[in-house]
Amino acid sequence: MKVDPVELAWQFHEAINAIDFAAIEEFFAEDATYVSNGVGDLKGRAEIMAAIRGYFADYPDQEADDELIELVSPMAARAVWSLTATHSGTGKPLERRGEETITFNEEGRVVRVEVTDYQAF
Repeated sequence: MKVDPVELAWQFHEAINAIDFAAIEEFFAEDATYVSNGVGDLKGRAEIMAAIRGYFADYPDQEADDELIELVSPMAARAVWSLTATHSGTGKPLERRGEETITFNEEGRVVRVEVTDYQAF
């Protein structure tokens, strides 16, 4: 399978924006890692999916936009994004802007996500 990291990153973000847990889970390799200054280091599909489900329980109205998705290596894409959401329990608004590098394996599964949040905008 020829991997197109940019196209796969778009599809991955579409699944996230749709809050389609089955599709999101399908993207991750079993041994994937997720590194974020917000959630720390997550290891394995199960741990990553538990964090994603928890996040969307807190922020079910998230709206995210990709400003840019670009190729950074034959197996990785970099996405620059912004999002808004409201905490379901407190009503507190959330605004974030950041970037992530998504690395795929030969089967097109996500093996690593590295997220960096920018300062609030």
